[in-house]
Amino acid sequence: MDSFLLQASIYLAAAVVAVPLAKRAGLGSILGYLVAGVLIGPVFGLVGSETKDLQHFAEFGVVMMLFIVGLELEPKALWDMRHRLIGLGGLQVVLTTLAISAAFFSFGQPWHISVAIGLIFALSSTAIVVQTLNEKRLMQTHGGRSAFSVLLTQDIAVIPMLALIPLLAVGDFSNFASHGTDDHSEMSLIAGLPGWGVTLVTLGAVGAVILFGIYCTRPIFHFIAKARLPEIFTAVALLLVVGIALLMSLVGLSPALGTFLAGVVLANSEYRHELETDIQPFKGLLLGLFFITVGAGINFEVLWEHLAWILGMTLIMMVIKGLVLAGLSVLFKLKGRDQWLFILSLAQAGEFGFVMLSTTVQTSVIPYALSQQLLLIIALSMLLTPLLFIVYDHLSRRMKDDTQHHEEDTIDEEGTVIIVGIGRFGQIVNRLALATGIKTVVIDHKIDQIDAMRRFGVKGYFGDPTRPDMMHAAGLMSAKILVVAVDDKAAAVKLVDHARKERPDLYIIARAYDRDHVYHLYRAGADEIIRETFDSAMRAGKKMLQGMGWPEYEAERAHDQFFEADRHALAELAELWDPNIPNEKNEKYVARAREVNSDLYTSFLSNLTKIVENDEEIDFPPTNESADLIAKEEAADR
Repeated sequence: MDSFLLQASIYLAAAVVAVPLAKRAGLGSILGYLVAGVLIGPVFGLVGSETKDLQHFAEFGVVMMLFIVGLELEPKALWDMRHRLIGLGGLQVVLTTLAISAAFFSFGQPWHISVAIGLIFALSSTAIVVQTLNEKRLMQTHGGRSAFSVLLTQDIAVIPMLALIPLLAVGDFSNFASHGTDDHSEMSLIAGLPGWGVTLVTLGAVGAVILFGIYCTRPIFHFIAKARLPEIFTAVALLLVVGIALLMSLVGLSPALGTFLAGVVLANSEYRHELETDIQPFKGLLLGLFFITVGAGINFEVLWEHLAWILGMTLIMMVIKGLVLAGLSVLFKLKGRDQWLFILSLAQAGEFGFVMLSTTVQTSVIPYALSQQLLLIIALSMLLTPLLFIVYDHLSRRMKDDTQHHEEDTIDEEGTVIIVGIGRFGQIVNRLALATGIKTVVIDHKIDQIDAMRRFGVKGYFGDPTRPDMMHAAGLMSAKILVVAVDDKAAAVKLVDHARKERPDLYIIARAYDRDHVYHLYRAGADEIIRETFDSAMRAGKKMLQGMGWPEYEAERAHDQFFEADRHALAELAELWDPNIPNEKNEKYVARAREVNSDLYTSFLSNLTKIVENDEEIDFPPTNESADLIAKEEAADR
């Protein structure tokens, strides 16, 4: 116990001292963690052989980070990104694998080892890049989004890569067993299986994760939520992540990949934000610990023994990746700062390389001695990545283009009404409020919208409205009304959900893109949901009735009746809506929708009949069907 407490104190002290110093020096937190690891490991020898075991534990930081990344990506968002995922990301993986494989083959490595090395080095560090892009607020730039698309493709590509590696085994290296690499044979679902069997079991495990996420998680979380014990919900969230990670380990896959898939499946869940909040603290601490162990695990004996070769291969690998990325940036029309950000942020090898390298050794694809040198290449490239971001910062300051990054404004006032989003929709709401003397606070994440408002003398604040601190600064706890008019559907739902939890009494008006978005906002807690085109279409319908000869007040009455009937129908269908099932495949939803539409039509005709009875002097032009019926009745009377 004393030894454990001593080691824990060393790691925590290293992080507490080195990371703030690195941040203040402008080097970023990642470099601070890496340097801290180098100091307590190879330099001062304060930690020893336990670093490798601790790194396996700390890798859960990467696992949790990808789970959270998955939660932010709805399957529909992935589909919308398909061109960049398949085009930009797919080309990066394929071209980089081919280029690096060719380079190592030309240096005398056998073809199967060269291909394995190409696959390993084709991957970049999701942990470092995503963390740094978020820290520097570069994720929403064109270059940042393009880099993220490539990282996402790489993460997905790990599944077929790990399935392919056993097929590259053409030799049995005698030095493998003697070095005692990680052997999962004691707990494995694929031990002893042929290559095709490993592939089938692997794909089956992935399918099981997806099906579990779709059909089992909602009732489980619903049951736990009824207990009203936050710590149990946190425990279930951790159990979900750890359990999926265990299953992935048993089939030889990266645990991070499994949890990423689970996150994507749960992206539409109403418990998504709570899951993210519960996992976030564990993710941050373990991710920092992971970076420390990477620095502490650098084997300087092997490094000094093969210094020239390792440094040369590290630079060659990064240059090759940089050249491939540069070509792709031209092909996909990235320019200026975006182009440099895209190239410099993805030029390193990544943490998945450790997992894949371990697998290549276990399956006798790469000999152990070579794997130790490749481990150092991966670690050194990751160590150089924060320096590449510093290079980007210097280049960015020297360049002038349209991708200039703007610091978020500091909100120095509070309003009765908070309006989030100041596009065409939000502008009209804000103008009406100002015209009637209502004090508003306007927030938008698009600097051009804010600048345009300021030119007309309307005050607004630039920043990310989904950040809780920004909403609190705007007066969330004292405002009477929140108007959510952002054009990002996921951000709108996240904002409504957070505001409802913070202020159960707050009146929330939200703009919805379509019917599915209405259902998301309804479950998040919005009081009034305004569909973008519904009200304007209703006005057009009322004008149509007037054009048909209806008196204005009767057209208004018909308008109001239809509006209320549709509103009640929408609320009823929202209870049957399932975000994980397309509406047309949700049998209960489809059946009730047909009933609602029929009831709506019948009820509306009934109400019109009452109007006719009460206002006999009003002659309503009938529809074609009712005209035929009236004509037949008149003929029968005659």
